[in-house]
Amino acid sequence: MNSALLTIICLTLFYFGYKLYSKFLSEKIYNLDNKELTPAHTFNDGVDFVPTNKHMLFGHHFTSIAGAAPIIGPCIAVYWGWLPAILWVVFGTIFMGATHDFGALVISLKEKGQSVADISSNVINRRIRIMFLCFIMLLTWLVLAVFANAIAGLFTMHPKAVLPVNIEIIVAIIIGYFIYKKKFNSLVPSIIALGILYLFVWIGSTNPINLSDFGINENSVKNTWIILLFVYSAIASLLPVWILLQPRDYINSHQLIVGLSLIFLSIFIIQPDIIAPAVTNTDKGPPMIPFLFVTIACGAISGFHGLVSSGTTSKQVNKMKDARLIGYGATLGEGSLALAATIAAIAGISLVSQAGTEFCLPWLKNSCNLKSLHPVNYFVISSSALIQQLGLSESLSTTLIVVLVVSFAATTLDSATRIQRYIICEFGNAVKFKLFQNKYIATLISIIPAYLIATNDALRNELWQTFGASNQMLAALTLMILSIYFWKKGKNVIPLLIPMIIIMMITISALIIKFNQSTTILLKSINGILIVLIIWMITEGIIYCYKRHKSLNE
Repeated sequence: MNSALLTIICLTLFYFGYKLYSKFLSEKIYNLDNKELTPAHTFNDGVDFVPTNKHMLFGHHFTSIAGAAPIIGPCIAVYWGWLPAILWVVFGTIFMGATHDFGALVISLKEKGQSVADISSNVINRRIRIMFLCFIMLLTWLVLAVFANAIAGLFTMHPKAVLPVNIEIIVAIIIGYFIYKKKFNSLVPSIIALGILYLFVWIGSTNPINLSDFGINENSVKNTWIILLFVYSAIASLLPVWILLQPRDYINSHQLIVGLSLIFLSIFIIQPDIIAPAVTNTDKGPPMIPFLFVTIACGAISGFHGLVSSGTTSKQVNKMKDARLIGYGATLGEGSLALAATIAAIAGISLVSQAGTEFCLPWLKNSCNLKSLHPVNYFVISSSALIQQLGLSESLSTTLIVVLVVSFAATTLDSATRIQRYIICEFGNAVKFKLFQNKYIATLISIIPAYLIATNDALRNELWQTFGASNQMLAALTLMILSIYFWKKGKNVIPLLIPMIIIMMITISALIIKFNQSTTILLKSINGILIVLIIWMITEGIIYCYKRHKSLNE
């Protein structure tokens, strides 16, 4: 299969998904009307509720959801061959993921910027709100642990990325000041900031910053980065969104567009061969069904996206109809990132092999001795190999890709910390426990368990599929809330029910398998708690629907 032709087909499907299917959802189910005030205007406080230009908010939402997950997942999933991974990324994004994200944003906009957990209380009952909050807290700790691990690993392996990533934070704060205090147009400062970032990518490519040079033991470097990352995410999550979150994410959206453009351009020009088989018969590894569908979570459908949509994004939407571009469009952007990661893993890696570099390929037996290589490095090395064909040096190409990955992972990290703070405060309000309602205490509760999970060596290698399964199940539960919400309004909810049922079946089976296979008591406990909460919430939903249907027919 020609890699360029495959890319064109997939991007064309994404285009028609936005033009046709998102329009159908907007007009026939979600009923968006700009006459209706958004929570950003109703509750404008200059901190969390801030009316924001749709293009800037698209950048925030896009980069908050497009972290390392849509890169890591596809690079693992090509273990089963490229065809199942591509089909799931494309059709999962169009008909499931984007539908879910768009719906979660819309329902929050219509319900005063409340989270999905809060809305579940109004839609079904108060019990499900508590269970939803517990489930979300557990998932978000897993998200924080996974992303902190990924960033710390990249900083440790690629210290050339440290300088530009940290310079970006400083530059973002400066342009945030000029945009919101001096009322500058957002486009020009963000493009200037992007230029400064790339200048420091070039400088950083020859000036690595390694913590071991500052007297830190090499064995402690990664854990030190994890500590620093959680300190950063705690501070960033407490700052008003206009100071750092929005301007940095706007820069990152431009960065992602440039990075993806370079990768796709190199694919179109070079047209590397796809050296992976379309489907791989794997007898010894985990079964394709259900694990393919939870390995690629972000990049197809992700419950975490619903937390971003109803947690931070809904509080910044300027007009109701902006939700289509932000909710559905940004998910297609993340699908494009997952597509790029998949193409790089199956085609770009052939360029590394041609260069004589020994590299382990998941579909080849005894292909190398690098079995411990983290999946995100498949993307870094293969994408770097692709854009090197455009004339960039290996050092500069690698640094550029690492900065791209770390920037989005860091965005997800502090967005997740902010969301977790909201959720813990909501939980404190639900159980009438005032200590949890304090935002500083809630922030500490957000990061400490996540740190303990992230630094647990026994969990590091087993965490991804549990994260993926619980992430997918949150999406299914959110679709359940959406289905009941719009069913009560008399809408056709088949487009919500079908993905809900499919994802529920996949994720329950995956969690049960992982529960049986868990090698640690902690991981078995996490999987067990998730399974109990899931079954309980589904039961509450079924009972409610049965009672409502019965009352309507009496």
